[in-house]
Amino acid sequence: PPPLSVLFARGVIARLAYWPALRIAVEQGWGGPESAQKRTWLASVLVDDFEEQDPKPDLDWVEDRLLQIMAEEFDAVLEDGSPEAVAKDVVRLWEELSAGRTQLLTEFEDRADRLKGKKIEVEEAAGDNSDWEDESGDDDDEEEDVDGDAPQLLDRRPPPAKEEPEVDEDGFVTV
Repeated sequence: PPPLSVLFARGVIARLAYWPALRIAVEQGWGGPESAQKRTWLASVLVDDFEEQDPKPDLDWVEDRLLQIMAEEFDAVLEDGSPEAVAKDVVRLWEELSAGRTQLLTEFEDRADRLKGKKIEVEEAAGDNSDWEDESGDDDDEEEDVDGDAPQLLDRRPPPAKEEPEVDEDGFVTV
């Protein structure tokens, strides 16, 4: 492959390596057991797009490609704006490398190297369009227990005594 393609591939791989949404998807296995291979495949798809298309892909094309692959391969619908940021970086990387400048490539690789072996901290929350609903019926904002006690999950009270049905001499229950 041409030197430009090799440098571009290195940069795309590095940029994807520190994209939080993709890191979470890979670490959590959203793409199945092949999640890490899918990350590499995504990089190769982007590189191929730039090598094979004329005119070269623009920001919208790359962003759409990222959104499509994240949805299809990782079941992740991203609404955090990160695909646009990654797309901007990928397009800028192509432009910089095409002009013979490698500073951005070095920056991407340095950032990716600093994250190697580090786990990304994930806090799962239900979004606005989530299927999750709070069915507790409590709408007031009560203070949480701050003394460290775990919440009582089981109702340990005895069940209320059931009233015995009143049966008449013919065997009918009075309601």
